Amino acid sequence: MQQLRDLPNIGTIAENKLREVGIETPEQLKTIGAEQTFTRLKTVDKGACLSMLCALEGAILGIRWHQLPKERKQELKEFLNMRNIQQ
Repeated sequence: MQQLRDLPNIGTIAENKLREVGIETPEQLKTIGAEQTFTRLKTVDKGACLSMLCALEGAILGIRWHQLPKERKQELKEFLNMRNIQQ
């Protein structure tokens, strides 16, 4: 069974924070999605930012977050702006 830390962009610290908000498996992360996972993470990590949101999306897609398409990065940025979430 694949672990969260086996996904791109997810290290030990991120894995621990994901577990803290109830996300234990890559399947759960994929089902919940980057935006909702990020919203949960903000409750335990006030420093979570756009880079973390992009890292989650990259993990879901199986790529490094730097490789996200520009359009998707823009959508994620707009998500933060719409919710007035501090970047």
